Amino acid sequence: MARYTEAVCRLCRRENEKLFLKGTRCFTSKCSITRRSFVPGQHGQGRKKVSEYGTQLREKQKTKRFYGLLEGQFHKTFETASRMKGKSGENLLRLLELRMDNIVYRMGFASSRAEARQLVNHGHFFVNGKKADIPSIVLKAGDAVAVRERSRASTKFHDMPERPLPQWLTFDREALKGTVVQLPGRSDVDLEVREHLIVELYSK
Repeated sequence: MARYTEAVCRLCRRENEKLFLKGTRCFTSKCSITRRSFVPGQHGQGRKKVSEYGTQLREKQKTKRFYGLLEGQFHKTFETASRMKGKSGENLLRLLELRMDNIVYRMGFASSRAEARQLVNHGHFFVNGKKADIPSIVLKAGDAVAVRERSRASTKFHDMPERPLPQWLTFDREALKGTVVQLPGRSDVDLEVREHLIVELYSK
């Protein structure tokens, strides 16, 4: 499975925004945005006029990196969203929120989406009583996510970070189980993104 293996802090600096790719480190003084709030590279501190295409590209790159997808995965998700009823941009964000790795992160099982993907890949979770080890699967309203019995003894699941839970999810910390109670709305996305620019970019 292809994945990004370079320094993730460079991605935050490139987008000039905290994407929370390093978990708890992003909330400390070691955060790269706090220490070096300019674009990485030789010309990072220079001024550059951004074109319309450049603006659209930055929105797409920011969203893709926030959810931890590569270009092929992100484009495929957009194509699925564009075939659905409703606004393509909102459908895209809804599909990204409903990914298994994002829901595991949202419930607090992991400190970052990258860590959530690793936990899913290692088979620590059940969805509706069945093993789910594919981070990209899209859940639906009513689906229940729970830690497997043999994984419950791990200290990892007893020292989980506290995180505000969105209204479309429920979570029982004692039972290590959560449920998708409804589909997420546009207001449930905690990333400031102009999704219409992504739609315009892919519509060229």
